[in-house]
Amino acid sequence: MRETLLTHLPALRRYAHGLAGNREEAEDLLQATLLRAVEHSGQWRGENGRSWLYAIMTNLNRNRLRTRARQPLLQPIDNDLALSDKAPTPDPLLHNTLMRALDTLSPEARAILLLVAIEGCAYAEVAQILDMPVGTVMSRLSRARRQLSELLARKSITSFSNR
Repeated sequence: MRETLLTHLPALRRYAHGLAGNREEAEDLLQATLLRAVEHSGQWRGENGRSWLYAIMTNLNRNRLRTRARQPLLQPIDNDLALSDKAPTPDPLLHNTLMRALDTLSPEARAILLLVAIEGCAYAEVAQILDMPVGTVMSRLSRARRQLSELLARKSITSFSNR
């Protein structure tokens, strides 16, 4: 179990940052996921550890969003990106634009997009993680990509027209 957690830790951290949108909540989500995985390690069948860990994180994030919807909190927005030591530093303007565009997506659409595009999960794996049919994953991914593309295209047009 320990090796599985260590192997998938960087990907889990990226996914947490993509879901949460800020460093503090992402680290809390990651810690809660690791804790839940260790506490429930007896339920793991030794099969795809990555899917199991992503499913735990996705469910914890859903619970976090439900709780937030019932008890709205005022917090400053901090769009930090999970970066490994090996990753190049992104362009801050592009990063902020992309994070704002991602924030406009629904939580499920954002999760699907992050799992497929960033984490490289197969559609069937994403369907298992999010507990939905593969066709639903594919259609929501298509809509999320189109929406993100349109938002980024509008941003680049307005950026050039404001110069």
